[in-house]
Amino acid sequence: MYVQGFDGSWLDHPFWRSRFVIQSDRDLEKLRDSGVEAVIIDDEKGHAPAPRAPAPRWEPPHRPVPPPWVPPAYHQRPDQKQSFAGAYSQATKLFGRSKRSVASMYSDVRLGKAIKAEKLAPLVEDITRSIDQNPRAFISIAQLKNRHEYTYMHSVAVCALMINLARELRFNEAAVRDAGMAGLLHDIGKAVMPVEILDKPGALEDHEYNVMKTHPERGHELLAKSSGVSHNALEVCLRHHEKFDGSGYPGGLIGERLSLFARMSALCDVYDAVTSERAYKKPWTPTETVARMREWDGHFDPEMFEIFVRSVGIYPAGALVRLKSGGIAMVTGENPEDPTCPPMIRLPHGDCVETERLPVGSEEITNMESPEALGFTLWEAERARLIRQYRS
Repeated sequence: MYVQGFDGSWLDHPFWRSRFVIQSDRDLEKLRDSGVEAVIIDDEKGHAPAPRAPAPRWEPPHRPVPPPWVPPAYHQRPDQKQSFAGAYSQATKLFGRSKRSVASMYSDVRLGKAIKAEKLAPLVEDITRSIDQNPRAFISIAQLKNRHEYTYMHSVAVCALMINLARELRFNEAAVRDAGMAGLLHDIGKAVMPVEILDKPGALEDHEYNVMKTHPERGHELLAKSSGVSHNALEVCLRHHEKFDGSGYPGGLIGERLSLFARMSALCDVYDAVTSERAYKKPWTPTETVARMREWDGHFDPEMFEIFVRSVGIYPAGALVRLKSGGIAMVTGENPEDPTCPPMIRLPHGDCVETERLPVGSEEITNMESPEALGFTLWEAERARLIRQYRS
């Protein structure tokens, strides 16, 4: 049967999607064991008659105008040319270099220097090449940043997510790199925000939040005075906090009035922000993030959201996770058939003294963990070694 929806909250059921075909006894058992009281079945896509799914709670006044991109026949996504392990090792080095470049850019802005986007073009080119060789490698590393490097690395992560989404949308080469540059520059307005607000380890007061809400406009002013900055990068900087239903800021634009790049950046910015460790909050797991973002009616372009979810992994390879049994494991890859059950290896921790490969689906993940909280030292090098050893 084709499940069209669930009765109740999306978070009440154990699946990463709310619409899918039940294809196995395992899916059926998970559904029966969950707290869901009723499901809606689409009888045109399945085999059993059932009531029609209810209309969504919110619909945009008009369908968004599709962007002018080149058809897939001419711009297919490049084939992956490198193993995950090899790409992961190279992506780790690139990530470190990216952090230094972005930190230098922020420093220059604070000193009153103009941004020269053309100097960042080689970095965007390298990140694009890394995504093309193996998109999961760089994105996995970007998702695993710690809270101390968030300000700089958020820009790098959004750059990678924008490139990956642009590839999924079959953009041409110039547009892919334009998307990456826009992601890299989208938050530059934060460079001129008061440090005491930017680094505050707690919720902002109303007056502090009002100051922080000016960063898109401040960033747009900075980029407008800089060289080599495209119209799309200016648009993303100004509009990445807009929402599809018009409730965002600074302009309150709605639906098709938001450019394609602006709608892309809204997804990439929020996804990386809530899956990252911050001074004032624990990161959401990718599964929890997708569930909650799906519930935010009107926040995102609904069609693009589904494309975005398809383009990112639920649990990034290299992530440390806690199992329902209490053990600690590391994700080593992805499971396209069920992203909530990725391949993993159990790590020595507590009563466990040896590393072992776990059968897919044999252990349930409860949450992600940080290496600092677990007392893992020199974890970056160890993670890279384990990826090379166990990546299937």
